[in-house]
Amino acid sequence: MNNMTAQSYIDKAFSNGKAFIPFITCGDPDLETTEKLVYAMEKAGANLIELGIPFSDPVAEGPIIQEASERALKGGVTTDKIFDMVKRIREKSSVPLAFMTYANLLFTYGLDKFLLGCKELGICCVILPDIPFEEKGEMLDKFQEYGVKMISLIAPTSKDRISKIAAEAEGFVYCVSSMGVTGTRTEITTDVAAMVAGVKEVNDIPCAVGFGISNAETAAKMSKAADGVIVGSAIVKIVGAHGRDCIEPVCEFVRELKGAMEQE
Repeated sequence: MNNMTAQSYIDKAFSNGKAFIPFITCGDPDLETTEKLVYAMEKAGANLIELGIPFSDPVAEGPIIQEASERALKGGVTTDKIFDMVKRIREKSSVPLAFMTYANLLFTYGLDKFLLGCKELGICCVILPDIPFEEKGEMLDKFQEYGVKMISLIAPTSKDRISKIAAEAEGFVYCVSSMGVTGTRTEITTDVAAMVAGVKEVNDIPCAVGFGISNAETAAKMSKAADGVIVGSAIVKIVGAHGRDCIEPVCEFVRELKGAMEQE
């Protein structure tokens, strides 16, 4: 049984300057490499690590993460195997961990079974990009019952809904910086600072920005506007290119982005 609460993991992630939050797809190229990446990225400066549970129809993902999911599923990754990996991680590390996946996977696996696993292994929060704010009611009750945070997402189109979403948000708010699916962007034109301000007016909760952040310059710029920066596709791309030899190139990239954020 894990003795840290979801909130204490989140406090840990956001308590020491701006949080750097990398995303990796579990099982790409294999779970052994995923586990090694978690330890290595923590050492390189990651404050919270987002673990993607592969899903056959990841609607919010661009081609880079979709292909990583396909590779992982072909390699035989299952939710049970991912929980086993997290159990091994928890024997060596107390780095804050989040799951990113899709609602259908939770229902297929069994919502109670999934949330109990999260609670016992100290997965502090779950990000479900396919559950709109208006539809999370019953599911949220289950999350609260198990003490796992269900992360709210706001997008540039949320506008009038930001204050409503923020009022009920728990853990941290995921600010989606660009429209469309995940992927690297050459430029982010959204006024992220205004989105964050809209949240903070209603709820003093950490805000992390994701979708499209792929270099040190953008990470530094976004960290000025928010409490944390989430980087996914750019890291998954490095993993895809290097396979089992991805640990050092990924860590170099993490150190570069985290360093740029700390200089701000």
